Amino acid sequence: MPENPVLDPKRIPRHVAIIMDGNGRWAKQRNLPRIMGHKVGTESVKDVVKTARELNLEVLTLYAFSTENWKRPAIEVKGLMTLLKTYLKAEVQNMVENDISLRCIGEIEKLQTDVQKIVTRVIRETAPKREMKPSLTLNLALSYGSRSEIVRAARIMAEKCVSGQFDPEDYSEQLFASHLYTGGLPDPDLLIRTGGEARLSNFLLWQLSYAELYITETMWPDFKGESFIDAIRDYQSRERRFGQTSEQLQAE
Repeated sequence: MPENPVLDPKRIPRHVAIIMDGNGRWAKQRNLPRIMGHKVGTESVKDVVKTARELNLEVLTLYAFSTENWKRPAIEVKGLMTLLKTYLKAEVQNMVENDISLRCIGEIEKLQTDVQKIVTRVIRETAPKREMKPSLTLNLALSYGSRSEIVRAARIMAEKCVSGQFDPEDYSEQLFASHLYTGGLPDPDLLIRTGGEARLSNFLLWQLSYAELYITETMWPDFKGESFIDAIRDYQSRERRFGQTSEQLQAE
């Protein structure tokens, strides 16, 4: 833990989402191939997951590969998939021992067959035992795009409505949210974006409605556990009003 003021354990966010940006720029600054930035970035993933577990977060969602990332050079996509497989194989035992449950969101069926098999195996091996709640749910967003997720949820609901499973009058925000990939999980309290860019990049557009945003210039390969704690500390310094006034919150 860094030598900084202690975090308030009562105000730890339940769910933190991270846009892990800056791997390519980090590598370019060092005259390295882009894939080296991604490789070093996996070490940041390990450190942040470890810190999240130590802080007793419930959910950590990492934007690992977007639907738009398929447009990147084939050699880079292949390298990213290789790194994903290597990471999962290396970390599965650690996840089991530390009660970390893997969950993936996105169009997993578009991943290569060998990647799908490894993802499915790790999800199965880290699944909570006897329906018990895991200490940490690690969400990997793979081949993920929020707009397509929303369209998918709307399509599923429409099909259920046509088949008579529920009526249009039953539609609600809660019912819609339950049909998203993240159904059953709390919405993110905090979104962290590394690399300094101020945009959402088609990530969790529905779920981030009330999230606090934390944007740091730090590139993802340099973002470690201490950086994660700094982001949590910044989150704890804020007043979350959800449309109310400060006076109303104080009265409560």
